[in-house]
Amino acid sequence: MNKVKIFPIIQALLAALLFGASAPLAKMLLGHIEPVPLASFLYLGSGAGLLLYQMITNLIGKKGQSEAPLSKKDFPWLLGAVLFGGVIAPIILMSSLKITPASTAALLLNFEGVSTTLIALFFFKESVGKRVWIAVSCITIASILLSWDFSNQWGFSLGALGVVGACVCWGIDNNFTRNISAKNPFTIVIFKGFGAGAFSLFLALLSKQHIPDLKVVLLAMILGFFSYGLSIVLFVLAMRELGSARTSAFFATSPFIGAILAFLLNHDVPSSMFVIALPVMILGTFFLLKEDHNHIHSHEHIVHEHRHSHNDNHHIHTHLPGEVPPSGYHSHIHEHEEVLHEHPHTPDIHHRHAH
Repeated sequence: MNKVKIFPIIQALLAALLFGASAPLAKMLLGHIEPVPLASFLYLGSGAGLLLYQMITNLIGKKGQSEAPLSKKDFPWLLGAVLFGGVIAPIILMSSLKITPASTAALLLNFEGVSTTLIALFFFKESVGKRVWIAVSCITIASILLSWDFSNQWGFSLGALGVVGACVCWGIDNNFTRNISAKNPFTIVIFKGFGAGAFSLFLALLSKQHIPDLKVVLLAMILGFFSYGLSIVLFVLAMRELGSARTSAFFATSPFIGAILAFLLNHDVPSSMFVIALPVMILGTFFLLKEDHNHIHSHEHIVHEHRHSHNDNHHIHTHLPGEVPPSGYHSHIHEHEEVLHEHPHTPDIHHRHAH
């Protein structure tokens, strides 16, 4: 494993840890709040919490870690991400949680990585190697095992299919977000949080769904800040370095956390299919960790903007005298000359090339 990629892997795993707690904790809230308003307050909490965090950091003067601002061409991708990932997916998930055991739903959330990988491969031409395919296959098989309804003659349970449908929407969201992952992740998530939360709240009020008391609303918003806000920020940061397919596959460890919490908090009883599916998913994660991608590749000439430092071979350029210390992180429009070289890499913002 390329040493440079250790930190984004940690970011992806921390994102998974925070998001993994969302399904069992949200299920506990569903006894006090309907699915649509719950989805609304989860996202409003993520936006409000991160906005408050940014305001505090600006007040104490942390100016040295500047991020690239969003541009006009970024907004179509952002709006698409809000629609699929912030509005449709959470409403489907919260509705499905009402008729699906939290432990099963938690593991089925692994299918988000599968859908993200397939969309990245077929629509965005992201490179996917043998080990990634094995990981995706393991997760798909485990998801099918968890989705099948053995109580009937044949067929899938409606709740499980709903969770899978939500994962497909998040797969679309992840690939849309990948295209703007070089920009300020806090701005992205704040926009997604307030946009998705406001729209879902409008739907809840339009359909005259009950809005619970302030205590339940605050609990939902706090959960949203950690499980949606901070989690998505870490996810976006990891996508910069790993690409959407690999980040999502590491993110697939989140259901393990969710399943454990479901057993502890929701008193779920693991089914035989759960016991079979769990090691299959662990095997898929193992193959991803062992991936090593190294070949001669070409970088085309490009001019773009994102947060960077001069400590890697892809950002050796000059600044005006006294403008920015070369060792510091900063953001500005900069140019990359065409280059041909070889080193271990993943589909980060500088390595989205054809194979």
